[in-house]
Amino acid sequence: MKHTTRSASVVVLGAVAAVALAACGAPGTSKTASGAGPQDLTAPAEKSGTLTMVTKFADPKYAPYFESVAKAYEQANPKVTVKLEQVGDQPYKDKIRILSASKQLPDIYFSWAGDFANKFVRAGLAADVTSVIGPDTEWGQTFSPAALKAFETKGKYFGVPINLDAKYLAYNKAAFAKAGVNAAPSSLEDLLGACDKLRAAGYTPIAFGNQYGWPAIHYITQLNAYNVPSATLAKDYDPSSGAFTDEGYAKALDQFKSIISRCSSKDANGVSHEAGQANFLSGKAAMHYLESVEFQGLTAKGGAPKSLADSWSFVRLPAPQGAAGDTGALTGAPDGFMVNAQSKQAALAVDFLKFMTNQQNAAKLTADIGWLSPVKGSATTANSFPQLEEALADISKANQFAIWLDTVTNAEVANAYLSGVEGIIDGSKTTKDVITGVQDAAAKARKQVG
Repeated sequence: MKHTTRSASVVVLGAVAAVALAACGAPGTSKTASGAGPQDLTAPAEKSGTLTMVTKFADPKYAPYFESVAKAYEQANPKVTVKLEQVGDQPYKDKIRILSASKQLPDIYFSWAGDFANKFVRAGLAADVTSVIGPDTEWGQTFSPAALKAFETKGKYFGVPINLDAKYLAYNKAAFAKAGVNAAPSSLEDLLGACDKLRAAGYTPIAFGNQYGWPAIHYITQLNAYNVPSATLAKDYDPSSGAFTDEGYAKALDQFKSIISRCSSKDANGVSHEAGQANFLSGKAAMHYLESVEFQGLTAKGGAPKSLADSWSFVRLPAPQGAAGDTGALTGAPDGFMVNAQSKQAALAVDFLKFMTNQQNAAKLTADIGWLSPVKGSATTANSFPQLEEALADISKANQFAIWLDTVTNAEVANAYLSGVEGIIDGSKTTKDVITGVQDAAAKARKQVG
């Protein structure tokens, strides 16, 4: 699923901060295009002009939604033109690097939560939108607090969440029954035992494709959260203080290695996530670790075979027994949009994003493409399906989001993990090799942010 692709090139923003910091205001400030001071983000009395916007939602399943919202905004505001450009995931990363370095960012641009977004903040490229979307504002109170917090930095808010997304282990109930797996696994140890039974019954236990690196990182994101105390994790994920010396990091890698050896295949690096999902849809694989935004593809409406559409459920990746971290943490985060701090149309950009996230358009997001919206009350029986409603309920119970490791950490650390985990899969690296690489990358990151 292209919407969720997070490849090894997260490093592209590594150069952005260095270039932009020299060209823009101090980190965390939001200035007008002339640099005169804080922006007034109040909706203009007369809405007119051209808005530029770049997303990474070019996939034909998702692009029409954003096109329809842009068109509806133009119809409601005849003097406004929205120039919407939608590219794929990897092209977006390349494009945003170039636009950032050349100070040609659009008025509105996509961002993942975590350090990916924080690089724009530190470089002065993201408008401070606290005055309009902070938790005490009328607009801010329409969002799930956890979704808003994902784009909060040092008490200020720099992004508008567009969806809610979390990672789950989907399973084929018919395959479980055939293999004698009588219940969804409640611990990592249970999962490994279930994998043994499923393999003996002729199934690939977990469909897994890691061609672009991020699917494995999602496993590590969750396993790190389970194995490392939350305070330690937060300190290590901060590029100014990361050390990665806690023993839980090695435990997480060892657990992942067990999942690969007993549930999947060492050939996964040559298989795409989509190809793995196809094996799950066809019934060849019994489980698939995927995002809630992908649930639509497992339904009859989304094109799944009836045999699978009528026989699947999901659980969180289960925690290991005796875990030292937060077993109530859930891998996931909202995607969002940021407003260019140098934009002459910042107030109009905010108004457009308010329109995109009003109750009607939030409900339309779920109805049209099966994504959960962070806007409260937007998911109903009428516009979703049982598993999606269950996911929303489960997300609300999570202690916290464990934000995707490759976006929440510094690019140096993310890439050390990406290459390291690929080595774990194909057997070319040991746990010690990966930890050493991550610790070295963390040391470089500390020097970079000095």
